[in-house]
Amino acid sequence: MGILDQIRSLFRPAPATHVPAPVPAPVPAVLATAGAGTAPPPERRGKERINAREGTRVLIIDDSKTIVTVLKKFLRSAGYETLEALDAESGLAQLHAQPPELIFLDIVLPGINGFAALRAIRRDPATRDIPVIMMSGNEQAMEQFFGTRIGADDFMKKPFSRYEVFFRIERLLDHDLIPRRAKPRIAEPGTQAPALT
Repeated sequence: MGILDQIRSLFRPAPATHVPAPVPAPVPAVLATAGAGTAPPPERRGKERINAREGTRVLIIDDSKTIVTVLKKFLRSAGYETLEALDAESGLAQLHAQPPELIFLDIVLPGINGFAALRAIRRDPATRDIPVIMMSGNEQAMEQFFGTRIGADDFMKKPFSRYEVFFRIERLLDHDLIPRRAKPRIAEPGTQAPALT
């Protein structure tokens, strides 16, 4: 090789060396199948909810259609039957036509307010033993005291969660104010049981 060829060789790029890519280690069969399919559902925690008997009738008296709709959805999903009224007058009428086992009663209502309606319920021998949960957007101590003094069984602040609703119901169940297993409703001969909305 001449001197000129030696000089050219100094400026030639060095040939690329091939470096083999690393081979991933084999995945054990146990780990490979662990992610297949859907993961099992998380374990449900907490105490199992105690429901009243299926078909327990609940009357909801509230002038807010939103509150009525939400409460009705909660109750019906647990097997309760519901009656609804947007004012105390129509609520008291339904109370006598289709007696419920429980009443959710709002305090602020058009016309007759919830306190006056509660007094009427407690003065009537046919309805005085029906448990009543009063509802209000204001959690004032005076409201709770006044409601309890004239016969409310519990007080629930709005807005409320599903847990709050059934927590209140369970407290009444624990005190045997709502029947866990009531006698089935039997229509009188020649009559048809009223349809629920």
